This record gives sequence, C-alpha cells and structure tokens, in this order.
Amino acid sequence: MNPRKLSITAGISYLIIFFAAIFANFFVLESILKDPLGTIQQGHMMVRFGTMAFLITVVFDVVVAWALYELFKKHYLSSLSTYFRMMHAAIMGVAVFALPIALTYTTSEDILRQVDIFNTIWLIGLFFFGIHLILLGRILGKPKIIAWFLVLAGGMYMVDTAAHFLLPHYDVYGSVFLAMVAIPSIVGEMSLAVWLLVKGGKEEN
Repeated sequence: MNPRKLSITAGISYLIIFFAAIFANFFVLESILKDPLGTIQQGHMMVRFGTMAFLITVVFDVVVAWALYELFKKHYLSSLSTYFRMMHAAIMGVAVFALPIALTYTTSEDILRQVDIFNTIWLIGLFFFGIHLILLGRILGKPKIIAWFLVLAGGMYMVDTAAHFLLPHYDVYGSVFLAMVAIPSIVGEMSLAVWLLVKGGKEEN
C-alpha cells in the first residue's frame, strides 16, 4: 500500500475511533454512572452497543498502529511507538470485559464496581498510549504544532494516570486533570487525523 493510502487509512480509522469513543464514553458510561441500575435494566441494549463501540475502538487502534508504522517505518522510533500503542489496545481489550459482566448484576454498587474496574484497567492502558503519543510526536516532526500537541497530550495522559494512583484525593482535582488531558489530546489527535486525510503520505516521510 502506498504512503497516501496508508495515511488515508490511518485518518479514517482515527475518525472512527473518535466517534465510537464519544458514544461509548459520553452516552453509555455517563448514563451508567448517573443511574447504574436503571441503565442496566432499562437501557441494556445501549450498554451492549457501548461495549461494541469500545471493541471497535480497539480494532481500529490496531489499524492505526499498523498504518502509522508502515507510513513512518524508516524512523528509528517507529517500532517502539507501535509497540506502546499495541500495548494500549491490548489492555483496552481486557478492560472491555468488565462491561458485559455489569449486565448480570442487580445492585448499583456491583455495577459501579465493574465500571471502576474498567476505568482502572483503561487508565493503565492510557499511560502506555501517552508514551506512544510522545514518540509519535517525535516521529512526525512536522507540522510542528501538531507534533507539539501530541507530545503534550502524551505527557498529560501519563501524568493523569499517575495522579489517579498517587493522589489520595484525586477527585478533588479531577476536573483540572480532565482539562489538562482533554484539550491537548483533542486538538493534537484531531489535527493529526485531518492532516493524515489531507496531506499525509504526499511527501516521503
């Protein structure tokens, strides 16, 4: 596959990940957190679709990892970057197993415990994803603004995961950490997706 097709494949896959993750996170997980028992009992199909949406993000995470590796394989950091993204995808795949189990529970406490398990495993995966973004920023090089945001987002993912595990009262600062992660990651990764679709692969990398 030529560099242009690889770039378009990575860009489209990134967009699929964005939309699937938005549905799974902001419609499904948020609904469970607000009304655990009601969502599981009355909106169980939404939860099932949310679980599939998370699995879709895992599948296309692997596609992105492969496409980016093929696109930038001449760079000495490309293999290492790919390994860290694959680690994130594998860990995310494990985390998803917690959600179907929640459908079998009949108390809010048990349901929320499964969501906590999912979130904890996911956080571990995001630590490795952060390393991938830092390496990807170094590999990309230009446009410099996108590369800079990728490195910043990667660092913030790592800081947020560490804060979850190290700070006894993380919830007090949760909104601050959320903003620290969300802003650079949305700007950096969305900009990367657009760049991949519009310009990526047109020049030798």
